[in-house]
Amino acid sequence: MTKTGLFISFEGIDGAGKSTHIDGLAAAFKAQGRQVTLTREPGGTPLAEKLREMVLHDAMDALTEALLIFAARRDHLQNVIEPALARGDVVLCDRFTDATFAYQGSGRGFDLGVLQQLEHWVQANSQGLRQPDVTVWFELDPAIAAVRLAGARVPDRFEAQPVAFFQKVSDGYAARAQADAQRFVRLDAAQPRESVWQQLQQQFVQRGWLDARLV
Repeated sequence: MTKTGLFISFEGIDGAGKSTHIDGLAAAFKAQGRQVTLTREPGGTPLAEKLREMVLHDAMDALTEALLIFAARRDHLQNVIEPALARGDVVLCDRFTDATFAYQGSGRGFDLGVLQQLEHWVQANSQGLRQPDVTVWFELDPAIAAVRLAGARVPDRFEAQPVAFFQKVSDGYAARAQADAQRFVRLDAAQPRESVWQQLQQQFVQRGWLDARLV
């Protein structure tokens, strides 16, 4: 019997520590016999990765930025996410549309109505609006995130923003979580890595998606 696809997105400001836990969750699902598609946004396809480089490194206004991100998302949905879900895969995506509302909407102060229209155009399907089944939000104080990022790597155009920008981004995530509370899982990303992992796996065990005996 074909298993039902699962779409799980991971959100949080830069420095919140998503990547390690995405890899850990992928390994947990694979250990239980699930096929896993690991991907990211912006990106995930050759075209979307080209657009990602432009968004992260080229100067542009907020509307251009939003259009490029949603163009990348459209290609990503059509060529990676939807086919993987149709196969019954678990899709683990590092960022999705909530990031656009948090970074471009709240962080940059771009028109939320325009973002909502783009979201509808790009993500609408026969069942409604394609959204993750669960969005894991790694919540972290922007000041702590800044310390974690300091000296870690050469910052891109977003990572180089001041702490005040990331506070706005965090507020944007909080607004999205409040508007769709059933979809969001909120993790305290300030805790030690092992504690965050325990929080994460418990959420998926409770949903019956992971067997507690095997994680």
